[in-house]
Amino acid sequence: MGNGNSSRSGSAPSPARYGFSDVVRAEQQLRAAGWWSDAGPTDEPVISALSRAPDPDLALLAVDRLREAAAEEWPALAKELGSDVVVRGGLIGVLGASSAFADHLVAYPGDWRRLRSRQENQRPDVAALTEGLLAAVRSADGILTGAEAISALRGAYRGLLLEVAAADLRPIVERELPGESFEDIAAGLSDLAVAALRAALVVAAAELSGREGADSVEDLAVIAMGKTGGRELNYVSDVDVVFVAESEEALPGATKLASMMMRVAGPAFFEVDAALRPEGKAGALVRTLDGYQSYYRRWARTWEFQALLKARPVAGNVELGQRYVDAVWPNVWTAAERDNFVPDVRSMRRRVEEHVPTELSERELKLGPGGLRDVEFAVQLLQMVHGRSDADLRSPSTVEALRSLGEGGYVARADAADLVESYRFLRTLEHRVQLRRLRRTHLLPELDDKDELHVLARSVGLRSSGRHSAGEVLVAEYRRHSNRVRRLHEKLFYRPLMEAVAKVPTDALRLTTGAAVQRLAALGYTSPEGALRHIEALTSGVSRRAHIQGALLPMLLDLLANTPDPDGGLLAYRKVSEALAETPWYLRLLRDEGVVAERLAQLLGTSKLVPELLVRAPEVLRLLSDTPALAERDPGEVATSLRSAVARHAEPSRAVSAARSLRRHELLRIACADLLGLLPPTEVFRALSSVWAAVLEAALDTSVRDVAARAEWQTVPARIAVIGMGRLGGAELGYGSDADVMFVCEPVPEVPESTAVRFATSVVEQVRRLLGAPSQDPPLEVDIDLRPEGRSGPLVRTIDSYLSYYRRWGEAWEAQALLRARPVAGDEELGERFCAAIDPIRYPDGGLDEARIREIRRIKARVDSERLPRGADPATHTKLGRGGLADVEWTLQLVQLRHGHAHESLRVTSTMSGLAAAVQAGVLGEEDAAELGEAWTLAMRSRNAVMLVRGKSGDQLPKQVRELTAVAAALGYSGDVDTGEVLDDYLRVTRRARAVVERVFYED
Repeated sequence: MGNGNSSRSGSAPSPARYGFSDVVRAEQQLRAAGWWSDAGPTDEPVISALSRAPDPDLALLAVDRLREAAAEEWPALAKELGSDVVVRGGLIGVLGASSAFADHLVAYPGDWRRLRSRQENQRPDVAALTEGLLAAVRSADGILTGAEAISALRGAYRGLLLEVAAADLRPIVERELPGESFEDIAAGLSDLAVAALRAALVVAAAELSGREGADSVEDLAVIAMGKTGGRELNYVSDVDVVFVAESEEALPGATKLASMMMRVAGPAFFEVDAALRPEGKAGALVRTLDGYQSYYRRWARTWEFQALLKARPVAGNVELGQRYVDAVWPNVWTAAERDNFVPDVRSMRRRVEEHVPTELSERELKLGPGGLRDVEFAVQLLQMVHGRSDADLRSPSTVEALRSLGEGGYVARADAADLVESYRFLRTLEHRVQLRRLRRTHLLPELDDKDELHVLARSVGLRSSGRHSAGEVLVAEYRRHSNRVRRLHEKLFYRPLMEAVAKVPTDALRLTTGAAVQRLAALGYTSPEGALRHIEALTSGVSRRAHIQGALLPMLLDLLANTPDPDGGLLAYRKVSEALAETPWYLRLLRDEGVVAERLAQLLGTSKLVPELLVRAPEVLRLLSDTPALAERDPGEVATSLRSAVARHAEPSRAVSAARSLRRHELLRIACADLLGLLPPTEVFRALSSVWAAVLEAALDTSVRDVAARAEWQTVPARIAVIGMGRLGGAELGYGSDADVMFVCEPVPEVPESTAVRFATSVVEQVRRLLGAPSQDPPLEVDIDLRPEGRSGPLVRTIDSYLSYYRRWGEAWEAQALLRARPVAGDEELGERFCAAIDPIRYPDGGLDEARIREIRRIKARVDSERLPRGADPATHTKLGRGGLADVEWTLQLVQLRHGHAHESLRVTSTMSGLAAAVQAGVLGEEDAAELGEAWTLAMRSRNAVMLVRGKSGDQLPKQVRELTAVAAALGYSGDVDTGEVLDDYLRVTRRARAVVERVFYED
């Protein structure tokens, strides 16, 4: 970069004054053009215009290239640049914004004269544009074909495109000239695209007439779709079309013609995309009108009717094209009544949100959050919902449709006006980034690329402001408009509902109850009348609380609409809000912490358990904004905290009530983290087991103190340990699991065993009574049926008593049950001694003999045939079904009973740890263990998901679609998953596990 003072006196102006960064080169180019002398500028209007170009350096370089290319035409061009403000503004505006147009003008220097053709602001119509393109391919021998035609068409098309761009950019350079609106420019680009399609069709017919005998152009109609159909095209875009043949007999020729037309248009103008046809790229390129009608009646998805909103005939047999539009048009206005409308709408919305890579989303003008597709999709959906009964809403233009929605009262007029403004701004940015190199792109420059942002800002008429550069002003404006659009669903779909239920008497909004019901139904609420009642209940009155709810609900309604059960979620939100009406921070938290509202909506729209717990543990709401506090709390720390809090209460019922309260808090915290995908399954099981054990510990401690204080005792005559069995012993509890336990006691020195047992029995009876007392919380059932002699046996025994029973009377299934025994509460040393004492029973020396193996297999077969509840589906019963929990656990336990004596690593109580140990010990194949582990984990997670969704435990996967969808969401499937896929996954995993069970459990 130079500073360029060598050829001028110190007082002469510098080109730097006019915004040129390379001063030496700029002066050389200006002198060559005759616009600069030693005294400074000699043509102030031209140089000033160059300084106002989006990129003055690029504009001057392009002018210099054009000067050399134009040769003898340069004097005339230079003269008009100095005298004609229209030519000057158009040429410098284009050259300062687009290097691609500079290349075109160097190749076609005479095209500068095109910039005079629109001085009267007379826009050429489609016929004139078509004629301009066809003139380029006419010759004495007829229509040019092949590469020669494509080259001629490309040059002519770029010339006509130059005219549109000059009209678009002229006011940026010469501000006194009237500008054309975004709508005018988009319409001009669309008209040019239609002319290009017509010209391509003529050339295609000429190509085929000499080779394949193509049928008449009248046998084919070309229907424009998308932005071309809506007359809102951008500079560089695919052009979406559908082809219609006059008859079955004409189909072969029409298909050849359509294919050739696409081959001509691609290299000459733009890609012609026929993917919106029935069955997409796999479907026939051309169909008859009857073929289209048959498809739309039987097979079409909602998005296909949405695409038809913008359909219009543009080339070929226009009368046939109009018949096509007339035939399919009524289908658009009944699509909202179709059974699959809501799932299709949700699927389309998610595709909009998920289509763009995360790292590009902030710069993505079209598909990013708050981008163009958000506006277009929302407008089209509202048209399909309300256009059924209001023909004024049926415009193919996004801007016109938005205005009609505002005027019709379906959207507040101010909201419609704001979105029109934002849409225009974002579309204009899209135009400018495409103009730079005439490439199809929707990406802003990198937000730290100051030079590119500076040029882009100037190309849309933005300049520096105070301490902010033009680029910084652009980024701020972009974010303002993007953030406004980001709330478009709130503004367009939900805020009018607030006004409707409030019955606001204003001309700005006239959404009737019927229209509000239609809108809610379209968004997935199966009982829209009930939803409106909830909205009215939450927002009625003039209190501050009602005002905040009115501001919150649009966002929450939108969030809930994306959950498996919007109606249940909204009802739950109302119940929670009413229960917490006097909690001062509740609504403030939802208003100020966006992540809390988002997560709460997801939870309420998926789970019935969460709202039941939330009304009694509202403090967990605060954790929703803090992922570490919600999902990363150590279970051991939780258990210690719970026991400490309970120890402060002397009275047993209060102590256990405190334990229940803390368990409720932890249960809700774990459920929230689980549903939000923040806690791995093994951590969920471990955390639930740890909380249960802590509650048992607390209840035991308080009961020991209380019983010992009675006159009968006045001391603690026994040590007591609680032995976890079943899933508690394996630290693998689910949300609805009972706690299987056994109690063991030991007298303190000089106390008779009978006294110790009697004392311990009194303590255990109180523990069971306190924990089993009725409560609104999930039950705390202490199940002691696995003790010796079952329900008829004593509640508590000493170690010797247990050993005596097991040695004399113990059966194979009781040794099997002991495999999961571990101390969970009470005297830890006593519990460890008990577990060591029973090791010879659960890990018998030499393993199991054949008789005991047969006995275990016999019992398992009996469980399979007799224990499954009547009416249960064995394929999807998570506990007793094929490949379910019982299958996996019995298989592992048989392996442990047979080989635990020889392999100490097998002596674990956890199912997953046991499977890993079995592989390590060489007694189970790695692939078999993987199949069993996957099935066991899926069955456990599915069981938990059923509890979360229903609010009550269940072992059967739901058959009802909405419940199964919620279970799928709880399992982490994406929102638009097919429930059939969920069942297929479960059946596939459990079928493989069952095959392992058949081989390992029954045959080895």
